Amino acid sequence: MRNFSIILIIAAVVLSFSSVFVVPEGQRAIVLLFSKVQKDDTDNAVVYEPGLHFKVPFVAQVRKLDARIQTLDGTPDRFVTSEKKDLIVDSYVKWRVQNFSDFYLRTRGDKNYAETLLKQKVNNGLRTNFGARTIKEIVSGERSELMEEALVQASESARELGIEVLDVRVKQINLPDEVSNSIYQRMRAERTAVAKEHRSEGQEKAEEIRASVDRRVTVMLADAERNARSVRGQGDAQAAKIYANAYNKDPEFFGFLRSLDAYKKTFKNKQDVMVIEPDGEFFKYMKNAEPQ
Repeated sequence: MRNFSIILIIAAVVLSFSSVFVVPEGQRAIVLLFSKVQKDDTDNAVVYEPGLHFKVPFVAQVRKLDARIQTLDGTPDRFVTSEKKDLIVDSYVKWRVQNFSDFYLRTRGDKNYAETLLKQKVNNGLRTNFGARTIKEIVSGERSELMEEALVQASESARELGIEVLDVRVKQINLPDEVSNSIYQRMRAERTAVAKEHRSEGQEKAEEIRASVDRRVTVMLADAERNARSVRGQGDAQAAKIYANAYNKDPEFFGFLRSLDAYKKTFKNKQDVMVIEPDGEFFKYMKNAEPQ
């Protein structure tokens, strides 16, 4: 009898544990009865909120699903614009489970598989929207409109998965490497051509400035030379006038001074040798005879 009581107690404990389950915060649970989702009187799946709940022991199976907002941030994908240009688009999606029964039936509760299906649906919407626009339209200001349309399309197509799409965002749009390189080379060639044009214009302007300066210098030198000649002419005339006045006042003394000046210049260099007759006119004022 005692052993039987122990068995009953153990069975009761096991039965109680198998009939109770706890749903953690941030999750929801559905119960499967014979592999079918438990539903209420309105034929809707019964979703258990966080807390302590009871189920049919041994027969019912509990499937807990994450009810929090999820972020799908995969690898960038390639899309084609309306002008047949490739773009590398990096985007992300905010989503959460809306219909837990449909989500479990479509994905078996596998988050990775669900995100794979969701990624395909979102990419289909983005591909449609990118294919209807040019690169200029996408970059210049229609990105918000593009994301809104992609959100609407993704929400509609993801509803069958039991998923609610909260937001679709395009983080970055890049050109493929081969296109980027060709564009870079074209831009570099254009900038090089512009630089050459600017340099040639600068050289032409420099030549004009140099020619203008050279012309002004030539004119200034010519004016200076003309003025110098005029001044020298005036000086020579003034000197000749002074010499004439001095000669008119005392021709003999003037001749004497000129002779002294000639002696000074002639005998300045002591190494010169001159053969001159002493009775010549040059030594007129150096003779012993008294001046006439």
